[in-house]
Amino acid sequence: MTTLTLDPPQGRSALPFVDARHPQRPLEVNFYRPARHRPEDEVVFVQHGMLRNGDDYRDFWIDAAEKHNLLIVAPTFGNEHFPQAEGYNNGLLLSEDGAVAAKADWLYAVPARVLAALRKAGVTTRDKVKLFGHSAGGQFVHRLLATQSETPFETAFAANSGWYTLPTLERRFPEGLGGLGLGDTELARWLAWPMVIFAGDQDIVTSDPNLPAQAEALAQGPMRYARAHFMLDFAKAEAARLGLACNWSLITVPGIGHDGAAMSRAAASWWYEGRIPSAEELKPEATAVA
Repeated sequence: MTTLTLDPPQGRSALPFVDARHPQRPLEVNFYRPARHRPEDEVVFVQHGMLRNGDDYRDFWIDAAEKHNLLIVAPTFGNEHFPQAEGYNNGLLLSEDGAVAAKADWLYAVPARVLAALRKAGVTTRDKVKLFGHSAGGQFVHRLLATQSETPFETAFAANSGWYTLPTLERRFPEGLGGLGLGDTELARWLAWPMVIFAGDQDIVTSDPNLPAQAEALAQGPMRYARAHFMLDFAKAEAARLGLACNWSLITVPGIGHDGAAMSRAAASWWYEGRIPSAEELKPEATAVA
C-alpha cells in the first residue's frame, strides 16, 4: 500500500510516505507550502545530501517558495531504512551479491510516485515539475535521469555531485550503466535529455572525508568541480563516437563551494530570475551543508 493521503498544510510540514514497492522502508517527505499556492502553481522537488536532511533542504528553498509561489517537496531517505550510498545515491539497484533489483524497486522511481500521491490528493494538478539535488542528491538526480524511461520532470539540476555514473554501457554500475539490463535506447534517451550539471567553482577541496575516493571516482578528477567537467566532456565525446545527440550542459556558480544552501538559492534564481547571483548574495550567512 501507499500513503492514502499526502496533503501538506500551509508552511513547513513533514509527512510519512510508504512506497508501494518498499512497504518495509517508510520515508518522510518534507514540504513547504505557501499560503497562496494553488494546485495549478509550480512544484519543485528537492533531493538532500548524504546527511539525509530533507528538512534543511526544504528550508533552503523557503525564500524562493514565498517569492515565486512554489510548493517545495523534499523526499527524505533516512539512514535507518536507506543506509549508505547503496541505499540512496545508488538507488538500491544492486544487492550485496550484485544481483540487479526489479526496475520498479529502484529508488529513482519514488519521486514520481510521491508526485502521483500529491496529484491524487488534489494538492497539485501539475504533471511536470522541477527537480534539484545537491551532493548525494546530485548523484541521485543524474542516476534517476539515466535509469527512468519516463519522468515527470521538465528540468533537472544535479549539483556538486561527488562523482558520476558515466553515460556508457561498457562500465558496470555505478561507474557506468553496464549490467543493469539497459541498452542503446536508454543511453540515447539520457544523452538527449537536457540535464544540467550545476557546479560551484570553489567545490575544489580534495581532502573532504565525504568526497568519494574509490579508483573509479578518482579517475574522474581530484575534486567535485573537476569531476563535473569530466562528466560533461565524457558525455559529449561518447555521444559523438556513437553519433548521438548530447543535450547536457554545465552551469558554473562562481565563488561557491560545497554549500547546499547557496546552490539551492542559485538554482532558484536561475530558474525564476534568469541569473546566477553573486557569491555575496548567495551566502547571507555561513552555510556549508552536504
